[in-house]
Amino acid sequence: MKEIEIKENGYTYEMREELKTLRTNIQFCGDDKRVILLTSSVASEGKSTTALNLAISLTELGKKVMLVDADIRKSVMVSRVKGGKMEFGLSHFLAGQCQVSEAVYAVNNVDNLYLMIAGPVVPNPTELLSTDRFEKMLIAFRKVYDYIIIDGPPLGMVVDSAIIARHCDGAAIVIESGTIKYRFAQDVKAKLQNAGCPVLGVILNKVDRKKNGQYYGKYYGKYYGKYYGKE
Repeated sequence: MKEIEIKENGYTYEMREELKTLRTNIQFCGDDKRVILLTSSVASEGKSTTALNLAISLTELGKKVMLVDADIRKSVMVSRVKGGKMEFGLSHFLAGQCQVSEAVYAVNNVDNLYLMIAGPVVPNPTELLSTDRFEKMLIAFRKVYDYIIIDGPPLGMVVDSAIIARHCDGAAIVIESGTIKYRFAQDVKAKLQNAGCPVLGVILNKVDRKKNGQYYGKYYGKYYGKYYGKE
């Protein structure tokens, strides 16, 4: 298996504690919750960084974790890779251009973490995610990994995450503090539930500690751009 290296985050003590809390909450949702989707309402809420950090945190428990970058419209996960050649990604596999094993990379600076990047942007992401190749891939991953964390596109902007959610054990919604209206977040929740995916909870992100006390700090950067591609 090919190896890659990811950029390390400069965690503070508070960040690590919040990630441990998130990890513990995921575990208490039940041992049947192994395939977990992270989505958001819009771009730039910190979803991809949260997915990566959650995956890393789970490996610290000795868990074998697969992180799937399923945002094949506008991936930012590839920007976190700083070493290693990535020839294939999820879109290659879904289009039948490679085997699943060719699109999986071992992260050499994080033990037990494996990554599948999104691959190149495709003109038909919804159709590709709707194929049985995606479902069969997750079934195969369940046999190998303790957790599969999926970084999905913002559900308030495109339908892709609702399609992905049909194959997941649960989903968490990342919400940027002070930017998303209640009705918008409720709409995302309803779409997940309509897909038959339990909503495990909400991750409130980018909260200013100075204004809101000791909860989630304002530490997840804006890794999405201001604009997201239209359906």
